[in-house]
Amino acid sequence: MGREILITPRTFRLANAEQAGHLEELGYKLIFNPYGRLLTEEEMINLIGGVEGIIVGLDPLGIKVLESAPNLKVISKYGVGVDNIDMAEASRRKIIVTNTPGTNSLAVAELTMGLILNVARHICCSDRKIREGQWGKYQGFELKGKSLGLIGSGQIGKEVALLAKGFGMKIICYDLKPDQEWARKVGATYLKFEQLLAAADVISLHLPLGDDTYHLLSREELNIMKPTAILINTARGGIIDEEVLYLALKEGRLAGAALDVYEQEPPADSPLRSLDNVVMTSHMGAHTREAIGAMGRLAVENLIAGLAGRRPEFTVNVETSGLDYKVGGRGDRNA
Repeated sequence: MGREILITPRTFRLANAEQAGHLEELGYKLIFNPYGRLLTEEEMINLIGGVEGIIVGLDPLGIKVLESAPNLKVISKYGVGVDNIDMAEASRRKIIVTNTPGTNSLAVAELTMGLILNVARHICCSDRKIREGQWGKYQGFELKGKSLGLIGSGQIGKEVALLAKGFGMKIICYDLKPDQEWARKVGATYLKFEQLLAAADVISLHLPLGDDTYHLLSREELNIMKPTAILINTARGGIIDEEVLYLALKEGRLAGAALDVYEQEPPADSPLRSLDNVVMTSHMGAHTREAIGAMGRLAVENLIAGLAGRRPEFTVNVETSGLDYKVGGRGDRNA
């Protein structure tokens, strides 16, 4: 029996066959997700017992799972955000955690622009009504001259800004670490958080989920926004208080929203599903052929390097080693 690697992302086996074959050539036994969906904590515990490395998507890697993996040396995130991984426990156990920054930035940015257009022009609503036998006109708004507020100006946010500039939008941003040089080049302006909320016609979220960003947008923040504004979230569901968002949309205090991510996935019981001014997609921002291939290649490169005792290029928890690793990112800032 070879050294075991667990691979949980459902797209990996189909889109990264060459990478899987390379791992097998190196003598690793691959264990794939057998369920065709996100794994539960219990399922992860049952699968992870003997593995030395894991390529993981959004499946849970909390303390109970990590306690069940005494041989685990490397967690290679198939994506960027690591909020599904107990970073403190992984670091305590000297488990290297890596991610794949930059591989899905354009894919997420393009979906973001698609969602903006969808909400602004009521595309999904019109499509749905026609299928129900209804015919009507839906008054939207044009993007040219409108202000796009980016909360988070990492690689994905920057890609969105470039795409939005093509539509003639004005770019305003909020970030804890403003990139003023980039802003000057593209004509973007950094504002304080509350100023951006009040000024933007479209707000798009591009930041990681953590204790400091959980429910970053709740009642007070949504009340600052224009009633004609729309909100886009392709980052993480927990950044928005969905109960408050539902009420704001239902009561007309916000014009619309588009969500690719949710506090609970899938959002089976979410009241947001009942609203015509909400567009919902299934956490598919990174799911293009190009992005999936790039994520797979970099995830495997990181994994092989870590298991071979070399320096993975994009290590998130640099405290696991005294080596001068190049840090990837915990969220969109390096996405």
